[in-house]
Amino acid sequence: MIFSSLRKSSSAQSRSDLYLHNTLGNENQIFKLPPIARYVRMYNCGPTVYGEQHIGNLSMFVFTDVLRRVLQYHGHEVKQVINITDFGHLSGDNQGDADIGEDRMTKGLKRENMAITMENMALLAEKYTQVFLGDLTTLNIDVSKIEFPRASAYVPAQIAMIQTLIEKGYAYQCADGVYYDTLRFPDYGILGGIDLEGLKAGARVAMSSEKRHPTDFLLWKSDASIGWESPWGKGFPGWHIECSAMARAVLGEQIDIHTGGIEHIPIHHNNEIAQSEAATGKKPFSRFWMHRAHLQIDGGKIAKSDGNVVYLSEIIERGFHPIAFRYLCLGAHYRTNANFSWDALAASQSALVKLTAFYLEHADLNAVDAPVKWQNEFDHRVNDDLDTPGALATVWAMLKSDDYSTPEKLAALRTVDMVLGLTITEPDEQLRTLAQAEIRTEIPMSELPENIRALVQEREEARTNKNWSKSDELRATLTSLGYSLDDAKSGVKVYRI
Repeated sequence: MIFSSLRKSSSAQSRSDLYLHNTLGNENQIFKLPPIARYVRMYNCGPTVYGEQHIGNLSMFVFTDVLRRVLQYHGHEVKQVINITDFGHLSGDNQGDADIGEDRMTKGLKRENMAITMENMALLAEKYTQVFLGDLTTLNIDVSKIEFPRASAYVPAQIAMIQTLIEKGYAYQCADGVYYDTLRFPDYGILGGIDLEGLKAGARVAMSSEKRHPTDFLLWKSDASIGWESPWGKGFPGWHIECSAMARAVLGEQIDIHTGGIEHIPIHHNNEIAQSEAATGKKPFSRFWMHRAHLQIDGGKIAKSDGNVVYLSEIIERGFHPIAFRYLCLGAHYRTNANFSWDALAASQSALVKLTAFYLEHADLNAVDAPVKWQNEFDHRVNDDLDTPGALATVWAMLKSDDYSTPEKLAALRTVDMVLGLTITEPDEQLRTLAQAEIRTEIPMSELPENIRALVQEREEARTNKNWSKSDELRATLTSLGYSLDDAKSGVKVYRI
């Protein structure tokens, strides 16, 4: 309702086409729904819930939340799905091969001294799923608008898809499980323009003796001790088949947008394309593929093993507002590496507080429409592949400009809040308290003490005569007496510090 009312009030303003960068083709493309589609079908690769998600993982969902908001800003309904991997995610996947390595859920069970059973795996997964959903909510992501299917609930669908791939000749059984035959899919590696020969020679040298090709990947991993029963014995579905089966079950055989981290491009998402399109016989599996770059900490890779990791709970414990982290994420384009540092977070919080303070200070003014010139500038930035740093730049330029009235600036901030989700217009108690401490009340010249009024007038004379050194000296004197000045085109404004 909020977005529809916004578009109605802005109907006289032109809103340009939305361009999104499609990894499939490596170019910005106009996003439009097919004529018969009623809503955008969006699948976001979600977390493996074996522990608390660090801020690098959470930054992904700030990106997908802004993407959903922008799609709604363009009048689209969105069906958004974030999968929850609650079993069998192997730790080697981001290093090049998801078929080897210690199972992350098993690692989580060992960490918490829990016996390795399916029941305990479910308990561990639900515990950290709730932590994840709580973190999303804290970052102003409305989880009620998102579906969170658990992989364990879709094992029959995964088994059925594997059976289809075997029947169509795209998969074969070995002693350790069922593999996808990548040579049967001519377009394998199409996403991201992957060097298939290089991939064969490098990332996947570890092979089963029965594995036909280095790039073949597991659809079913046999495990006689734990797992689900299947036509190929007891075990687990492979990580890649999970996303294909769940996306198909929840969104349909063809979807509009699929997102993930850049580390998913060479293997996981190419595997999804291969198995999905082979199983359904339809192309494309997803019309758009969008990938977020990494969040770094102090310029380095987030690595739990090195202790270079930060959690949202730690940000909150240090007294920062969690939306300051959201602001920090939006300060870098999603396709460039963002850098987290405590100083950068403090700067983001300062900016967030200033925006909120401006809104609260003038919130009782009558509502008007956002200024057309600024609206067009903001839309241009947002529509240029979600240029959030550019969009924020238009906000600060607008607030500093004398070309817009204060009510127009308030209307612009309402638009910003709807699209970027910074809670400026509806702050919680903590942000409201921080903002109110920032608010300064302008003092009319007639109400200033006589000595202060004289110093202000003397400084104005110095500025008129371009005596900048004296002007600066008088500003310093006024500051020491508890007054701050803003120089505007309409004249100097005086505030009590």
